[in-house]
Amino acid sequence: MKVRFRGQRFYLREIGVAWLCLAPALGLAVVFVFIPLVQVFFLSFTNWDLLRATKNWIGIKNYEYIFKDPKFLQSIWNTLYFAGVKIPLDLVLSLFIAVMLDRKIKGLRFYRASYFAPVVIPVVAASLIWVWLFDPGLGPFNQILGLFGISPIRWLHDPASSMLSIILFSLWKGLGYDIVIFLAGLQGIPPTYSEAASIDGAGQWKIFFKITLPLLSPVIFFVILMGIINSFKIFTEISVMTPKGGPLYSTGVIVFYIYQQAFENYRIGRAAAASVILFLMILAITTVQRKLGRKFVDYE
Repeated sequence: MKVRFRGQRFYLREIGVAWLCLAPALGLAVVFVFIPLVQVFFLSFTNWDLLRATKNWIGIKNYEYIFKDPKFLQSIWNTLYFAGVKIPLDLVLSLFIAVMLDRKIKGLRFYRASYFAPVVIPVVAASLIWVWLFDPGLGPFNQILGLFGISPIRWLHDPASSMLSIILFSLWKGLGYDIVIFLAGLQGIPPTYSEAASIDGAGQWKIFFKITLPLLSPVIFFVILMGIINSFKIFTEISVMTPKGGPLYSTGVIVFYIYQQAFENYRIGRAAAASVILFLMILAITTVQRKLGRKFVDYE
């Protein structure tokens, strides 16, 4: 027996095999994604904490509390600020370096490995190293600034510079991954396009903006999407480099706020409510981005 699916013929046995292959992944998604998501949504309407054995339904009180909590509102701003500064910088720097590395130069493999090396370093270990680099008294960064007569900067201890310090670390830590992604995209562009444009008299800048950049639009879209998701999930470097959310809660992001509510204040209901808000924020942003992607991204 045959069935039609999108104009093609498939045997029912082949469809059954396909679903059988998908079953493990679907099962894991249900167990580790959908069921926890439903549980978190339910817990956000209860007053359960880790010191109690009962869960009482309290309606939207948890949502009312977090939206009146200055720390939660500050965490939303900090998260948006981190993403708004880090993602554009990461996009421009990684694309620029990828273009520079997409050439036949001496020591190319060494440069590629050097840029990717920070990606494989554990976040906790890298964070501790950068805490030392940022040390106001003994840190190399301030020692270098002192050679030029610049006063020491209290990198992680000043509300004005603490988040920028985290952004600087995050750029160093994740830049190599995006460079590799852009390199793969650049190497997938047929050289005949740029050669034909060069024969027609187009310069390097025109070739880049009129040919290379449009053909890289799917890669750029992917990098931005992953950048948004990762920026909204940032936690480890915050908790290691700036315990308690930094001075005046200047580095307290949403995930850090959720952690504090759950494991420091033992208010699981409030943590769940903040988690739901975070989920809705990411969902809204990615939905808008996907719609924009259909309009501006060229997959052909």
